[in-house]
Amino acid sequence: MNDVLKSLGRALASLGAPGILWLMLWPLLVAVVGWGVVAYFFAPGLVAAMEAWAASGSLPRWIPAAAITGFVGWLLVAVTYLALVVVTTGIVLGAFSMPFVVSHVARQDYPGLERKRGGTLLGSVTNGLAAFAIFAGLALLTLPLWVFPVLWPLLLVGLFAVLNTRVFRYDALSEHASAAEMQVLAAHNRAGFYALGAITAALGLVPIAGFFSPVVGGLAFTQYGLRRLAALRGHAERA
Repeated sequence: MNDVLKSLGRALASLGAPGILWLMLWPLLVAVVGWGVVAYFFAPGLVAAMEAWAASGSLPRWIPAAAITGFVGWLLVAVTYLALVVVTTGIVLGAFSMPFVVSHVARQDYPGLERKRGGTLLGSVTNGLAAFAIFAGLALLTLPLWVFPVLWPLLLVGLFAVLNTRVFRYDALSEHASAAEMQVLAAHNRAGFYALGAITAALGLVPIAGFFSPVVGGLAFTQYGLRRLAALRGHAERA
């Protein structure tokens, strides 16, 4: 947990570096505006279709009709919108911004770390789409729980912790780690990565600050991933 907190602290400090905030922010703005336009035109019709489907009695028995009607229907649309924003931001970051951000972090804090380029742009896109598919599956499985407002914060943090971890972990490691190292780090540091995912997901629920949660997430996962990669190689060299 100490490494997680240190990575968050360094991520926040990195926001003050020239150009870093804008490199991390513009993909988020593109995703927010782009999906916002889509939601403006299609969200009302989607909610109406869900309500009609629920009223028709076509739902599985284990999903109460109230789960996708009224306010909860709009909440599910909002959660889907946020998930698409996170995934799109992650894909755009991986394609355009993360290489510069990772280079900045590596140059500043891990200058001797060799680049083994275990990830690719196609891998980043595929990973983002897979992350959204997992998110959607988990959201569907937990659908009956959305009728209980007291559970909404826990559900949101849990779902977005998985999404954030899946999206940002790959891009944070793809430049410096080999494919084998990426698998080892994901398996051996699962708790740390998901702790970061949960913290950044919780940050997303805070007004105003939540807007910057993908920015902080990208930087924090880079700090943590490179820190654990350096430790892994250090252990391997001493073995």
